[in-house]
Amino acid sequence: MYSNKVTLIGFLGNDAEVRTNNDRSLTTLSLATKSSYKKDGKYIEHTEWHRCVVFGKLGEFAATLKKGAHIQVEGELRSRKYDSTKTNTEVTIWEIRVNSILKLDRAAKAAAEDDDESAEEEAG
Repeated sequence: MYSNKVTLIGFLGNDAEVRTNNDRSLTTLSLATKSSYKKDGKYIEHTEWHRCVVFGKLGEFAATLKKGAHIQVEGELRSRKYDSTKTNTEVTIWEIRVNSILKLDRAAKAAAEDDDESAEEEAG
């Protein structure tokens, strides 16, 4: 049995970018995830950038996402190679082939609004 499943939660570093290639549309997302660790008594933060590629109807939805959006993506990790004209070498890039996107910031805002309303109701 094999499994290639990636789940990432992070923020978009740029607006979604739509490209058309051989009558096929794809949307790319630049997703940032953060981690931290302690070294010599200080916390060191690390940001990892993930290239996410989305096709089809989901790609149309992904195209509406803007810089700063808080999302969860699921998909599979893929590598591909291409010849770089800048360095005249073969380059391997890793990307997430996305099959699911969950927008998280809207729910967080709605929950905050619900909290405000319930606080007002309790006060009233």
